[in-house]
Amino acid sequence: MMKTFNVLLLLTLMSSCASVAQELHPLEEVNGHYERLQRLDASPNPERAHLDEIAFPADEYSSGTLIYTMITPAYLSPKQVEELKQSIQFPANSSDQTRAELDYLLEWQEKRTAAQEDRSRNFLAPIGYWPHADLLETHRRHEQNLEYLFYEGRTVMGPETTAKNYPATAKLLKGITKDMRLMEFTVKYHLLRARPYHLEPKLDPLARISSPSFASGHTLWAYIQAFAWSELIPSKRKEFLEVAYEVGESREIMGIHYPSDEEAARVLAHRMLTAMLSNEKFKEDLRRAKQEWN
Repeated sequence: MMKTFNVLLLLTLMSSCASVAQELHPLEEVNGHYERLQRLDASPNPERAHLDEIAFPADEYSSGTLIYTMITPAYLSPKQVEELKQSIQFPANSSDQTRAELDYLLEWQEKRTAAQEDRSRNFLAPIGYWPHADLLETHRRHEQNLEYLFYEGRTVMGPETTAKNYPATAKLLKGITKDMRLMEFTVKYHLLRARPYHLEPKLDPLARISSPSFASGHTLWAYIQAFAWSELIPSKRKEFLEVAYEVGESREIMGIHYPSDEEAARVLAHRMLTAMLSNEKFKEDLRRAKQEWN
């Protein structure tokens, strides 16, 4: 009887450990100016009703980004893509929250330094892995694309953190980021949120972007990578999240994203990884990547 009980106890513990292993670190609570702005009314304000008629202009669509809505996901199912697409919404253009967010961006415009502008526009803005540049090794951006794939890992863990040195991690990140690009533009073209400078003529953005505003693509890749890296190296989670935060904040400094674009991207990134846990291929790729860091 005791032997049977011990076996059952062992199986229960093993099952419990397996269950825990398939759970992500919980999403951190919203804080800072994101939390403050979220407390404001996000519903339409009749006094600014004309703003709710403004969407991202059709003549500014990018054909290249539209094509990304048609790719086959690596880890997500089509049903999950649809559910995730429907899971987030931006505050109304006329809302008190959006007005406060536009004022916040105007404040950044007044206080941003030349160094902040340079880092945001010339260093952080170009970073990002694009699956199409990885199809052929002869692509002119192939090597740089792989460097960008490992930007957060290299920033936190050092220059030896490369796709060549960590091939299983590279495979995992490629799959995650492929799905991130699909999700990014699926959401953007579903909701067609106007950029901040479409609503506020006083904004002088450091760039004009050829895709809708919500959610922030840079922030989505920054956080989905930060969450993935912190599953591989849990002790460095704080550092990875700090890197992701800087990327998101840089889009506000540039005047091209509302704070709600950034916060929605952070939440969506965590939901995406959580959804991927139902995919056996993802779980196997995650397991193999973890082995490289144990």
